[in-house]
Amino acid sequence: MKKFLALFLTLVLTLGVSACALADAAEIALITDIGTIDDKSFNQGAWEGIKAYADAKGISYQYYQPAAQGTEVYLDEIQKAVDNGAKVVVTPGYLFEEPIYIAQDMYPDVKFILIDGNPHNADYSEYRTNENAVGIIFKEEESGFLAGYAAVKDGYTKLGFMGGMAVPAVIRYGYGFAQGAEAAAAEMGLTEVTLNYHYTGGFAATPEAQALAASWYNDGVEAIFGCGGAVGNSVMAAAAESGKAVIGVDVDQSPESETVITSAMKGISEAVEQALAANYDGKFPGGEAWNLGAAEAGVKLPMETSKFKTFAQADYEAVFAKLVAGEYTLTKDADADGNAVNPDQLPLSIVKITVVQ
Repeated sequence: MKKFLALFLTLVLTLGVSACALADAAEIALITDIGTIDDKSFNQGAWEGIKAYADAKGISYQYYQPAAQGTEVYLDEIQKAVDNGAKVVVTPGYLFEEPIYIAQDMYPDVKFILIDGNPHNADYSEYRTNENAVGIIFKEEESGFLAGYAAVKDGYTKLGFMGGMAVPAVIRYGYGFAQGAEAAAAEMGLTEVTLNYHYTGGFAATPEAQALAASWYNDGVEAIFGCGGAVGNSVMAAAAESGKAVIGVDVDQSPESETVITSAMKGISEAVEQALAANYDGKFPGGEAWNLGAAEAGVKLPMETSKFKTFAQADYEAVFAKLVAGEYTLTKDADADGNAVNPDQLPLSIVKITVVQ
């Protein structure tokens, strides 16, 4: 009898473990960049793309949220996903560039969709995207341009840019924002637009970022582009206290606060859906590096939720068409010769930039 009970309990425990493993199994996996899937930024955009495609096709999916940042931590999460049956792994954020560089060799039968980066080794001496990986980046300078152009066209002439870490994507957003404001000011015959410019050094909401945003608003700044994950929440909190405006980033952040008048968006969810569709159609873009801008419908403003006073849909369509046609030559995170430039060295004549340390 005891032997029967022991065998029975062993069988129950084995079945229980198998059931848990089966419940966790998923064909598509998202590894978040320490943040959550409702961060109103990269993680959420990527998750929504996975969810939309997988639900429509009846494919299993789940996400993994690392407890810390770092290449080894991310590789551990990727291994968990693969062990649980993942055939496609989606990773949002440039911090995954090195982990995917390694993982694409470790798991040649798994497809990797890297958002906002391209795989490279630790010292950046080699960029390599295998046939089982695709890197997707966006022309943030074009998205920022649209936001800066629309803000000035809508009557905002005292602007702020509060970025997170000064990584290439954030820099491109800020430079595009300044150049969009410049283009609109030139069209309107304005003689001066001011722009306070600052990087917080991180992507967290902090009392320091909120206090700085509040001081800008108190000094007359009318709208701040909060460009750096939760940094935007600090800006929104300051704007709510002062009755001023905020420009969101990456995704439509209007649900976050009534202060958000528009958002400089990237088509994160759309890009994920597109890559997933290509994979399941047998046309995975392995080895490719996508760079999505206006011409590829990779950037936009959410006009349906924007709270502009005078900037209309026709105005938006006109400037968007010019971007698609290549009528604007934009400085990205460096000049045409590849040399790094500071914000106050941008080729502007109307917009006056004050870099705030």
